[in-house]
Amino acid sequence: MTGESTDGLAAGWLGRTERIRQIGPDITPDNIQASFGLYAREHEEAGHRAPTLARDLQYGPDPRNRLDVHSGEAAASPLPVLVYVHGGGFVGGDKHSPGTPYYDHIGAWAVSRGMVSVTMTYRLAPEHPWPAGAQDVGHAVAWVTEHIGDYGGDPARVVVTGHSAGATHVAGYLAGHAGSRADAAAGVLLSGIYDLTATQPGGAQAAYFGDDPSQYSARSPLAGLVSSGTPVLFDVAEFDPPMFHQQAGGVAEAFMRRHGTLPPLVYALRHNHISEVAALGIDDDALGIPLLRFIESVTGTVLPRPGYQERAPAA
Repeated sequence: MTGESTDGLAAGWLGRTERIRQIGPDITPDNIQASFGLYAREHEEAGHRAPTLARDLQYGPDPRNRLDVHSGEAAASPLPVLVYVHGGGFVGGDKHSPGTPYYDHIGAWAVSRGMVSVTMTYRLAPEHPWPAGAQDVGHAVAWVTEHIGDYGGDPARVVVTGHSAGATHVAGYLAGHAGSRADAAAGVLLSGIYDLTATQPGGAQAAYFGDDPSQYSARSPLAGLVSSGTPVLFDVAEFDPPMFHQQAGGVAEAFMRRHGTLPPLVYALRHNHISEVAALGIDDDALGIPLLRFIESVTGTVLPRPGYQERAPAA
């Protein structure tokens, strides 16, 4: 790589991180679209779909109980599986937005790094309140356990990843709110809510968890997460809203009280609530590489890192 092209990449990267800083922590429709837009062109140019994509497989009775399986060439042995649960404030979102790379890019990212991937969607509040999201994650993992071998995946090495509301649903599943023991090998929780008692009631959160704060302690997944024994990686972005930083701090404190150690915790520098996920496959420094290392540690697998070039931090 020439010095000129390296300088061009650095300038582009620094410009994008400055734009993320300017967007700031507010999660508004305009800021969401602006954050996704920072990576869309590069995803399109790089190819944001896995070689094989099985779309809209039904894992439950509801029309939103759908999942996509992303896979590559047949491997000599079954591969680890990354399940991704999207966000959307409990009342929106989907596993695939036509005309955009999102979230097919998660499947392509995982497949290019030696995994099989599943992206799923779920029932939404207010029609389907707590614990519907956790239950749907449980139903999807059950489907994966039964069927993923047909796609080259290993049902014993399933890592369930959720972002935002999706992280809260995965947390509920791992905490046992789905009504059954979690079968996943590990969880990854990106900018989620785990202790409802530390939040302000109202809005979309109330649409899912209800508007009675006296119920929030029992409906919070934090205690179940801490005691579950399932390995979990937590994450918060530098430019996440303050609530998500408070939630990450609460997780750290709860694990220290129970286990005397911190849980695996990623602080995604120079990213906001949306860009930390949108960047996967384009800029893996902040989240992608720590995520791969965690998956390797819980699955006993060495995973490839195609195209990865570590960048020196900006001054």
